[in-house]
Amino acid sequence: MIAPEMADRLSDELYQALTLRRPIPLVSRRHPDFTLEDAYDVSLRVLDRRIGAGEKLVGKKIGLTAEAVRQMLGINEPDYGFLTDAMQVPDGAVMHIADSMLMPLIEAEIAFVMRDALPLKDVTAEMVLAATDHVAACFELVDTRFDTRKIDIVDTVADNASAAKFLLGTAKVDPRKLDLAAVGCTVFRNGEPVMSGKGEAVMGSPHNSVAWLANKLGSLGMGIAAGDVVLPGSLVPLVQIAPGDRFEAEFSGIGRISCSFT
Repeated sequence: MIAPEMADRLSDELYQALTLRRPIPLVSRRHPDFTLEDAYDVSLRVLDRRIGAGEKLVGKKIGLTAEAVRQMLGINEPDYGFLTDAMQVPDGAVMHIADSMLMPLIEAEIAFVMRDALPLKDVTAEMVLAATDHVAACFELVDTRFDTRKIDIVDTVADNASAAKFLLGTAKVDPRKLDLAAVGCTVFRNGEPVMSGKGEAVMGSPHNSVAWLANKLGSLGMGIAAGDVVLPGSLVPLVQIAPGDRFEAEFSGIGRISCSFT
């Protein structure tokens, strides 16, 4: 692992990049021996800075749930990051890209809101459903605090799995009444459909993804808590955002969500 002093310095750089919107060079470019373990350490240090500045931890997110993407990056499992209250914006929000984002992309997910905490090990998909209060339509905005989108897995992990913002739809649906793998989603940009997919794109079903995260976090002494929002991964490929865009997503059995950008 890198020295603690280096981890602190890199987390300072990423925190400044986040708060000041000043992209930094890739960690992987500057430190070829930087490992995934190092990256998660840096990510947690950035989270500590955000919490120290007054943000509250409200959930977790999972990325790289598509097998094809993982093969492309040469990794054998998804990655994860953290959600704070400062990252959440309301359904229908109008966001100013220049105020808070650098190179944003949008993806559509089925968000889980937990009623109960999950155990730290041996979590199954069925246990996830039993512990979930409701699911909701979700847009996640991903961004990079680096000076290029062509990043290595250790870069995105250090950068909180590229998380930027998220929106939850107002409809709250009991996931036990849905076949989550079969839930379809269509994303519209400026009224035109641009992407579609199903829940099965997320590790077979989104609740499989949440179970994976619960076991992964549990192995590290962390967990998914009651009240957590968990974003399990996108049903559709990433879509680029430009000023003037309005996005809507329609999820079968769950509802719609929308946001706009200037």
